[in-house]
Amino acid sequence: MSRRTSLKLTDKRERQFEKASKIVASGPNDDPPMSVVIDAALAHLIQSEANIRDARDELDPATIQKFNTDVLGLRYRTEVQSRWR
Repeated sequence: MSRRTSLKLTDKRERQFEKASKIVASGPNDDPPMSVVIDAALAHLIQSEANIRDARDELDPATIQKFNTDVLGLRYRTEVQSRWR
């Protein structure tokens, strides 16, 4: 991972932050800081990857693939791949 000093917010990224902020908010009047939204997204990504790895030992590949996302997906029941990049 390269470290960059700025985070460029395109219109699409801004909309994603707005949607994620509503998910993270504790109520309709809560406006969580961007750092909290980023922390929640990172925690969710890490937990999702662990959940997919754990579930593949108990469920068949077709069932697991129903839970694949644009970021994480199970392939051939042997590995979890990141599709993000």
